[in-house]
Amino acid sequence: MKSASVLLLCSCLFLNLCLQDALSAEKTKAQGKWITLFNGKDLDDWTVKIRGYDAGDNFGNTFRVEDGLLKVGYDQYDEFAEKFGHLFYKDSFSNYIIRVEYRFTGEQSKGGPGWAFRNSGIMVHGQSPESMSKDQKFPVSIEVQLLGGKGTGKRPTANLCTPGTHVVMDGKLFKPHCINSSSKTYHGDQWVTAEVEVRGNKIIKHIIDGETVLSYTKPQLDDQDADAKKLIEKGSPIMLDKGTISLQSESHPIEFRKVELMKLAP
Repeated sequence: MKSASVLLLCSCLFLNLCLQDALSAEKTKAQGKWITLFNGKDLDDWTVKIRGYDAGDNFGNTFRVEDGLLKVGYDQYDEFAEKFGHLFYKDSFSNYIIRVEYRFTGEQSKGGPGWAFRNSGIMVHGQSPESMSKDQKFPVSIEVQLLGGKGTGKRPTANLCTPGTHVVMDGKLFKPHCINSSSKTYHGDQWVTAEVEVRGNKIIKHIIDGETVLSYTKPQLDDQDADAKKLIEKGSPIMLDKGTISLQSESHPIEFRKVELMKLAP
């Protein structure tokens, strides 16, 4: 009886180890796979939210797919008039890397603010488009600001802006709205590869052409911000560990030829 019990115990331990190995292999396999968020054909998996319009109303065909590219354009606008827009992917994520290839093109829309020249962004840990008010300019989120050069001078990309949020940098709560990264400046219409590594509430890294240019920890809601207060009142936790991903429309034409994501283990 004793030897049978030992044999049964050994068998259980062996099966448990095999199961752990299988789960680990499956996790590694899933973690190493890039998921295409933009399929190059349509925006079926995305929702538009433009200031002054309901979620789903793509005013002026702002976000469109042409020649296999995801384009943000303003040829049907008489004037920009603060119609800030965002294109939200259908799912929320927590631990992942998002990678985009983008370039700015053409001329800024009439009436676009000066700071929005060759300006767009990737919003992470964001609220849903349906939870935004009709006249809300930006989703409560962490913005990875994408900037293009003005032809001369320094203007880094992959900066940080914080609509309705704060982060921790160097062990202290960082409250200024924006801070520049250490990236170089990209003038003209060249393609740029930007990645954002998001590890729940632990750390977020901004990466340009494979180099980390900015990082911070503990993204969280700003309880003094009007839009964030609404989320808090509805039960949203202060500390952000997941949320939507969206791409910005801020008055300057931009194109994306790749938008993909790799899920990471928690």
